Amino acid sequence: MKPVIVVHGGAGRIFKEREEGSRSGVRRAALKGYGILKRGGNALDAVEEAVALMEDDPHFNAGWGSVLNEKGEVEMDAIIMDGKNLASGAVSAVKCIANPIKLARLVMEKTDHMLLTDQGAFAFARAMGLPEVPGEKLITERSLNRWKENLEADSNPQEFKKDLGTVGAVAIDSAGNVACATSTGGLTNKLVGRVGDTACIGSGGYADNTVGATSTTGHGESIMKVVLARLVLYHMEQGKSPEAAADIALDYMRTRVEGLGGVIVISCSGDWAVRFSTKQMAWATVKDDVLQYGIHAGEREEQSAEEALGTTGS
Repeated sequence: MKPVIVVHGGAGRIFKEREEGSRSGVRRAALKGYGILKRGGNALDAVEEAVALMEDDPHFNAGWGSVLNEKGEVEMDAIIMDGKNLASGAVSAVKCIANPIKLARLVMEKTDHMLLTDQGAFAFARAMGLPEVPGEKLITERSLNRWKENLEADSNPQEFKKDLGTVGAVAIDSAGNVACATSTGGLTNKLVGRVGDTACIGSGGYADNTVGATSTTGHGESIMKVVLARLVLYHMEQGKSPEAAADIALDYMRTRVEGLGGVIVISCSGDWAVRFSTKQMAWATVKDDVLQYGIHAGEREEQSAEEALGTTGS
């Protein structure tokens, strides 16, 4: 099996001045994951490291760069899933952790549980020796300004919800195993303790070697209502291609609950798709040593992975 990785940096509205940073970020993440796969690494490691890199990039609503809740704090959700045995680990409403995706992986591998939340997740992170980060260190100037703007009397909360964020990755390795990983800071000015789709298995992501893997992004409550990640794979089980399955699922979410979002998909045969119903979604993929990426509908830039590595410094 030829290894393939697909990553996204969130569906929604990407402001013009942030487009290049978003493009660069997803390219670097895809190349990072693909490098692991090319060296014989597994899909789980590839998606984890790709997502961790985007968590460390302030252009994305995950890790450092996460949006703030109503109290001006960062609360993050993440999930990772292994298509080989359907094992999964997730965390929700976590604070003071730079890379929630790494904590989710530990939940999967070091506990009998699938989801830890808030203080329990933080206590587990401390027990596992995961580095703690002061909460204010995860707050960017942009996130702080957007939080303040949304508190103003004449602000329009719906406008802020268009800039949704979330990062994710799906991959298949040379052994034919698939995996997914998704991480987010959630919605701007959300209620304290709000958990969206990301940490919910079948909504924020799903991976099954018999079908494929997907990672979602968009309006979390809408994604949960239709269980979007699993819905895409259901349509693939019915014989649809990754692209057709993604389109059907996204169309159902739009017509049934008026929800917008995006998905990245990979099949157990290595076919992939990137689809979104929002205005934009940053994405990148590497297959057969060729990097492809884009943000706008219909945009698909291409270059050799080797050449891209030289320009990104990955």
